[in-house]
This record gives sequence, structure tokens and C-alpha cells, in this order.
Amino acid sequence: MVLTVAAALGIIVIGGLYLLVPQRIASTFGLPVRPEEPGETGWLNLKGVRDVVSGLVILIPLALGHPDLTGYVLLAAALTPVGDMLTILRHKGNRALAYGMHGGTAVVVALAGVLLLVG
Repeated sequence: MVLTVAAALGIIVIGGLYLLVPQRIASTFGLPVRPEEPGETGWLNLKGVRDVVSGLVILIPLALGHPDLTGYVLLAAALTPVGDMLTILRHKGNRALAYGMHGGTAVVVALAGVLLLVG
């Protein structure tokens, strides 16, 4: 359960950073091109909203005492960083960030889901 809460809070923090300081954090996503002008940061804000909501979607069923449901939600949520990883690779972005951060996140989120389902 600690891993689940840490993963959810981590993604909420990342989302908050994409909302508050999008240009500063853009290079950590892994795409080869990032927006330079404030008016070009809309996609970063969308990612921020997505991440904050994703974290909340994980925490809500857990807080309501439904660890099995939370486990299934985590397994589904693991697809988001997989999609991010594949997008970065397809667009010739930073492979280390694609596999390390996004692939690693997918593994941790899926592991947290499995642990809730078997525990």
C-alpha cells in the first residue's frame, strides 16, 4: 500500500510541476522538441492535468477501502507511462528517459497493482 500511495503522490507532484513550471520541466519528459514560448506550453499543462487526475483516481478507491479495485486501476494506469514511452521512442526522443523514467514508472505502477491484488 505504501508503494501505491507513493506512486500516486509522485504523479500528482509531477503533474503539479507541469502546471506550475511547464517550461522548466519540459526537458524531463523526453521528447526531442519542447516549447520555448509561454504560449506553446498548452500540451504541458494538459499533461499536468492528466497526471494530477491520474494520481487522484488511484488514491480515491484506496481511501475508500477498496484495495482490489485500486489494484485493477493501477494495472490500467500503467498503460499511461507505456504510451508516453512509446510516443517518445516513435518521435526519436531521449531513449534513456523513455525506458528509464516512463518504462520504469510503468513497472512500478503495475507492481503496486499486482501487490494489492495478491496481498
